[in-house]
Amino acid sequence: MSEPIDPGVIALAAKVFDLAREGDTEQLTAYLDAGVPANLTNDKGDTLLILAAYRGHVDTVAALLERGADHSRINDRGQSPLAAAVFKQSAGAVRALLAAGADPDAGSPSARATAEFFDLPEMSALLNG
Repeated sequence: MSEPIDPGVIALAAKVFDLAREGDTEQLTAYLDAGVPANLTNDKGDTLLILAAYRGHVDTVAALLERGADHSRINDRGQSPLAAAVFKQSAGAVRALLAAGADPDAGSPSARATAEFFDLPEMSALLNG
């Protein structure tokens, strides 16, 4: 039988996820540099990178990638950080993820399929670039 998780740890994780959502790069990187895993994942399989990409926080996406966040990690719904950035039409986040090696065809729907389905020609151009 496993021991219960310390409520302080749960509160810290919630704070870190909020920092990624809000694009508070400075505070988030301080936590990462202090030892919070760059690939921390919530109960839906969303990583810090997916949350930052979905919100279009380019600086936060770049900082997470620099600290080893996995650009190819898919959440429980099959979505990749790149597909999230494409959906939100964040060209800067898309460029950062592609530069890090993100695959436009990974996930379901993939970033490429997302751009096609929502008729996002600028995103398609970046992905096909």
